[in-house]
Amino acid sequence: MSTAVVTGASSGIGAIYADRLAKRGFDLVLVARDKGRLESLAEKLKAETGRNVDVQVADLGVRDDVERVEKLLAHNDDITVLVNNAGVGSVTPLVTSDVDEMERMITINVTALTRLAYAFVPAAVRRGSGTLINIGSVVGTAPEFLNGVYGATKAFVLAFTQSLHSELAETGVQAQVVLPNATATNFWDSAGSPLGNPADVMAAEDLVDAAFIDLDRNELVSIPPLQDETQWKSYESARETLKANFSAGKPALRYSLSDN
Repeated sequence: MSTAVVTGASSGIGAIYADRLAKRGFDLVLVARDKGRLESLAEKLKAETGRNVDVQVADLGVRDDVERVEKLLAHNDDITVLVNNAGVGSVTPLVTSDVDEMERMITINVTALTRLAYAFVPAAVRRGSGTLINIGSVVGTAPEFLNGVYGATKAFVLAFTQSLHSELAETGVQAQVVLPNATATNFWDSAGSPLGNPADVMAAEDLVDAAFIDLDRNELVSIPPLQDETQWKSYESARETLKANFSAGKPALRYSLSDN
């Protein structure tokens, strides 16, 4: 029986992923800090779907807790899906932010996500199958929005998943990165800002269902709020054009041109 591990599963996007994966026939391991919420969700999903649902109470800002989840991912061949959803955010300007809080954000959004992926992916490659879903953000491509460190962590998630996708070609392991916009979860309360115009805020259920459509289509990058997908294709095309022009032994000719 296949098992999916979902981090940050006690509420919001993570809880919806847990619900949808259980309904797709997966047993679950739910990871989050809030034991009460985790156990409540686990009981609900067991009753509704009949799936086995275990909980792992863990703070992914704590190294020992991360290592405990790593061992689970690396040594359990039944685990075929990892949803790296756990994360924290901030809306404060960088210059007025607490650097210790910024470091914790990096630890959870970048370090823990990376370590869990490195625990899961080699085992999946050995099996020849598996799915890694990393939850990023649209601010990964627009770091001027919200807090700069938060945007940088989500830019990492995007780049990391793109690189993994390239490396995993022909292995049978699928990697996807999901870029939510403002989504109706408790993220905003934790980040210190109320939600803005409700018309611009997506329901977590809608976000996850759209991302699953892209997953089933084997799309690497899922951007549920983007109405015109050709805009992303143009963005990627421009990036590919840049890549083709990065190899040179000397500075470009434009640096030797006279201003006169």
